[in-house]
Formats: sequence, structure tokens, C-alpha cells
Amino acid sequence: MSHTGAAYLPLHGGWAPAWLVKRMKSLAHNITLVMVEDLGKKEFLKRISDPCWFQAFGCVLGFDWHSSGVTTVVTAVLKNAVDPSETGLAVCGGKGAKSKLTPDEICRAGDMLGLSTRKLDELVYASRMGAKVDNAAIQAGYPLYHHSFLLTEDGDWAIVQQGLNTRTRMARRYHWLSDGVKEFVVEPHNAIVGKKEDRVLNMTAKESDGCRRSSVDIVKGDPKKIKKDLAFIREKSQKSLQEWCGQKVLVMPWNINWKALEQAYNAQPRNYEELLSMQGIGPATVKGLALISELIYDESPSWRDPVKYSFAFGGKDGVPFPIRRKEMDEATEFLRVAIMNAKLDGKERMAVLRRLKEFTGND
Repeated sequence: MSHTGAAYLPLHGGWAPAWLVKRMKSLAHNITLVMVEDLGKKEFLKRISDPCWFQAFGCVLGFDWHSSGVTTVVTAVLKNAVDPSETGLAVCGGKGAKSKLTPDEICRAGDMLGLSTRKLDELVYASRMGAKVDNAAIQAGYPLYHHSFLLTEDGDWAIVQQGLNTRTRMARRYHWLSDGVKEFVVEPHNAIVGKKEDRVLNMTAKESDGCRRSSVDIVKGDPKKIKKDLAFIREKSQKSLQEWCGQKVLVMPWNINWKALEQAYNAQPRNYEELLSMQGIGPATVKGLALISELIYDESPSWRDPVKYSFAFGGKDGVPFPIRRKEMDEATEFLRVAIMNAKLDGKERMAVLRRLKEFTGND
């Protein structure tokens, strides 16, 4: 996953008005039907996991480009607009407390779609690990507040979730696609959209492999040894500790979950994914283990921000990169055809096409 720029997703107040949401649901319903029929469910998930397409989709539905609300509103609209019995596709989860209902919603949707118990367990695990990775394994100061999980009757899935930095009031969106996930803890994302930060603890980077292995080895030992190591770092290595912590967001984790580490010690995890999947292993514990791994055992984590995507096709002033005309024209044509084929009356179709034209600047 190469870096191509950085997008700003500021938090905007207010609500999408009811009249707009009603029309967004109608349009989303029809476009989804056309896409599933013409391109297939798997391709629909692929498009949703592409941040450029997702952002453009939000604009076509009538939402603004420059806002973190695109994520929450578009996924909520899809959840209400997509009928699993009609499309073989379901959208689960949502914002805030709704995100915690995701496992139950996956099971209900999976039963409706005829998925096996084993497959449902795999999907629930994917949802949980996606959230765990972006909340704990990647620490940039954007704790998650939104989690949407899309699944199909074939067992394919995608995740669109978002975190918020309450200090800067900026958001960061994470896109996952089942086809692209070989390991949950090694660069698993299809894309990450947001403002690029200078220093981010990234335990999913390939260069964090040694630190991941060291973290597992540490928890297999007596938890008392971990406490001694942290005490030694605090008392004897203040300079190193200050350098390691860096930005304000990366403060020393004194609230490590010792009960979870006891459980990890008893379970003896085989690898980092198994360790991260354990209940109670959160951001502070991940950070503490990474700290010991580097300062005592010389296994450094990556501090490279995994943010990948920016404005979909570049900016008119060449910032963050020059306009990619071919890709922009292809995306515009795809959306135009989808809209023309959607089951809309003439007036509504023309209104949508006008919004598409305003967004792209094309005739």
C-alpha cells in the first residue's frame, strides 16, 4: 500500500436534512441494484473499499466532499437502502453505540443470506479484528467511533470505519477488502484516508515484524518481568522514553491491562494476531509491549504513517498531486452510466447528473 497523498476530513456539525436523506436512500438503492446486477456483489465491495469511488459516490448522492460526515452518512444510507433478500448484500454496524451491535447484525444478515455458522464466525472475527487493528495496532490519535461491515451471500466482506482526533477535529477513514487481507496484522488495508501525521505507532507495517515477534515473546514470559522492565525504563531511561514518546498523542502507557497480560501469559499466543485478538489487549498494552521491545530488546516498531489516499484525482494547483484526467474521466463516466441506468424519474435523474457535473466540472 503506497502513499499517494493526504486528505483532510474535518468534522462538520449539523445533520443531513430528512428530505435529502430520503432522496439519498432512493438513489443509493437504485445505483446499488444496477451495480450488483451489472458488475456483481464482489465488484460493489471493491468499489466501496476504494476511497476515491466512495467519496465520489457520496457526492453523487448529494453529500459534500470536504467532510468526515461522508463516511457516516453514506454507510447509514446504504444500510437502510440495501435489502439483503434483493441484492445478496448486507450492511451492518454504524456510528457510536450502533457499532457494538455489528456482531449480532452480521449473524442475522448471514442467516438471511444462508451462510454457514463457520462462515459467520469468520465474518464476526474479521469485523472484530478490523476494529482492533485500527484502534490499537495503529496509533495516530484517531480512536474509532464508527464501524460499518458489508458482507455478501458469497462470504466476501468489506469494512469502512472512521476515527476522530478530538483535539484537531479531523477524521481518519479506514477501508478494508476481504480479497486483500492476507494477514490482519501485516499491512491489511485497502486504503487509509486522512491527514498524514509525522509520527504514528504502526504495528502493522512490514518493518514492525521484529517488534511484533518480540511483543509475543514478552507476553509469554512472567508478567512480573514486564512490570520490572517498565519500571526500569521509567526510572533509568527518561531521555530515551521522551524520544520514544515523541508527539503528545504518544504518551507513556501506565494504564496497561495487567489482567489481560496474565490471560495472554496463560494462553501463550502463537503469533501477534492471536495476541492482538485477545480481550483486553488495547492501545496502551500494545504500546507498552512495543516500548519494551525497542528500548530493552532492540526491536523497533515502525513510526511510518500508513495513510495512503488523498483527494480522489489530485488538485487543480497540483496539490497534493496534479489532476489525473484519465482516471477522473473514467470514474465520471462510470457514475454517469450508473445514474442513467438507475430506476429514477426524469426530474430526479437530471438533478443527480447536475450534481455530478458540478462535482467534476465536465459537460
